[in-house]
Amino acid sequence: MGKILSHYIMPHPPIAVAEVGKGEEKKIQETIDACIEISKDVAEKKPQIIIIITPHGPLFRDAVAVINSESIEGDLGNFNAPNVSFKLNIHREISNNLLKNLDHDDITAVAINETNSRVYDIELELDHGVMVPLYFVNKNYNNYKLVHITYGLLSSEELYKVGKIIKSTVEKSSFDAVLIASGDLSHKLSNESPYGYAKEGPEFDDKIIKLLQNGDVEQIFNLDNNMCEAAGECGLRSFYILLGTLYNKKIQGKLLSYEGPFGIGYGVMEIETVGDEEKDILKELEIIKREKLKEIRDKESVYVKLARKSLEGYIRDKRYIDIPEDLPEEMLKEKRGVFVSLKKNGDLRGCIGTTMPTTNNVAEEIIKNAVEAAVGDPRFAPVKEKEVTEIVYSVDVLMPAEDAKREDLDPKKYGVIVKSGYKRALLLPDLEGVNTVEEQLDVVLRKAGINSGEQYSLQKFEVIRYR
Repeated sequence: MGKILSHYIMPHPPIAVAEVGKGEEKKIQETIDACIEISKDVAEKKPQIIIIITPHGPLFRDAVAVINSESIEGDLGNFNAPNVSFKLNIHREISNNLLKNLDHDDITAVAINETNSRVYDIELELDHGVMVPLYFVNKNYNNYKLVHITYGLLSSEELYKVGKIIKSTVEKSSFDAVLIASGDLSHKLSNESPYGYAKEGPEFDDKIIKLLQNGDVEQIFNLDNNMCEAAGECGLRSFYILLGTLYNKKIQGKLLSYEGPFGIGYGVMEIETVGDEEKDILKELEIIKREKLKEIRDKESVYVKLARKSLEGYIRDKRYIDIPEDLPEEMLKEKRGVFVSLKKNGDLRGCIGTTMPTTNNVAEEIIKNAVEAAVGDPRFAPVKEKEVTEIVYSVDVLMPAEDAKREDLDPKKYGVIVKSGYKRALLLPDLEGVNTVEEQLDVVLRKAGINSGEQYSLQKFEVIRYR
């Protein structure tokens, strides 16, 4: 019977690699020393398998990705260190059994190999989320095969379930493993970060470290989604899966180091077991999720409630709902462009809108665009019936656009419309990750297919946003 011998959280800053850092790595010497400590611990345990959960492999919105080729290679050439290279054998038995078990338990998983990498237009190569941790592990131990898993943009409950399935897959085998959850913490700790500063950055790092140290699994899953998103973290989904592999254990985190000198949080930790746990954490997480959604539903504005009722009715009856009789007068008499955005588990699930009114009133515009956001956004598969209860809505009612110059723009206050001949695109205001006029224009011009050297016109507009 196999076993996961130990569980680690490791960051993946390429600058920690001496050949990349060229001296700058000394600024995170504590992180490097902690990674070496993990390397020595792995060497003592001598696992046949290293399982790594990474954010930077082939990422799918609705599936986890498991590499099941014979081997995989990669190097740090993207970070000016092509001589730091890897060729690792994949543990195909565990990888293939894991794929079967995920499918059996209704978790969508994609096998990544030579054939499927071409189908999905994916480079079959190692990512830095795997290479950086293994750079340190390999200093003391390399007698292992790899199980390479990229988390998907699934719900926290589904990712926890993925962890449970990993655990059972290993335990049904004759192999021992160690598991590494690869992930940095906040990318927005200070203005030194290339991603800028957000007050939620230090808040997120402080909370997640303390919760992991205390083994407070429920509260990790109950962290505020808006805070996590604003912090710009990348490791939380990896941690969800790691915690799932410990589903019947009480745990505590042994913090080996924490640093953030470049404005990005690097935490190194070993997660230790301190006893058995009888609680059904998964059931408790589902209860927490239902309570959160109920709280959101109870606070919905009439605009948001109409969007939700529209989609629920369409999924149920396959037709647009009639306009309810109890709506405010302005929704029935005003004509405006409207955008409806759908989120699931904090991630965008669809967004469709109209810049100018196309129906008789705002209510009709919401009814139509809520459905279109769910079934007509080409970036996403249509929303399925089982997803409807998890969708969170926002509605933007557009005010009339006016001609503008670059100096008139403010990405937090104004949306922007760009036009060049037949090419045209719109970007809503106050979007996550769009903090400057330069970022706003870069996104909207790319969206329109307008090259930076082309002549284009600008318009700005305000929105009334209902969440």
